[in-house]
Amino acid sequence: MTTDQTNETTPILALDHVTYSYTKGGKKVVNDLSRDFRPGSLTAITGPSGAGKTTVLSLLSGLTCPSEGRVLYDGKDLATLNRYRFRSHDIGVIFQSFNLLPSLTVAENIILSMEASGRKFDRPKREVVADLLRKVRLPIEYANERILHLSGGEQQRVAIARALSYEPRIVLADEPTGNLDMATQDDIMAIFRSLAHEEGKCVIIVTHSPAVAQQSDDLFELKPLRRS
Repeated sequence: MTTDQTNETTPILALDHVTYSYTKGGKKVVNDLSRDFRPGSLTAITGPSGAGKTTVLSLLSGLTCPSEGRVLYDGKDLATLNRYRFRSHDIGVIFQSFNLLPSLTVAENIILSMEASGRKFDRPKREVVADLLRKVRLPIEYANERILHLSGGEQQRVAIARALSYEPRIVLADEPTGNLDMATQDDIMAIFRSLAHEEGKCVIIVTHSPAVAQQSDDLFELKPLRRS
């Protein structure tokens, strides 16, 4: 996707002069951040440890509210919206540690997420699971495999499928390739690019990897705040 194409799209998510401190009047973790995130684009958030990447992820996902400024979803202040509904309907989060339930099968993990969303589906959930497994490049037979039997790369694909199960408009991933070999990393990134470019989703990845950043459309580099 070209820069011109990206700029023509209205932002779906935005940081509007966002500052965050853990305590009122305490030291700032991030300060006066502004950034637009658009449908159809893959953005990498980078920066050294202590730059606030995890905090920005929490702010964008609605888990945390800014101390100052606003996080905007479709132009509306996220703090004034139903943030539980936002997290269960509009944004899919993929965690670095996968957060899958190891005692359940692949299908059970995905269906559990579908049920928790409260969405209504117009076809059997097992059919949705099969389509999601194809999308993340896993054999359909994996639906009945237990998570404990899967490799790290396979678990990451299941985590992506689970995050997509209720058709979110935004996909947010925390170090999604951090524990993967280079070939698997490239394949996972191809999935994310497809979600952005072919399905029009807003995809945001927090990463330390220069290789991942290079495969993104846009780069949002955070810098640690200077301490007095």
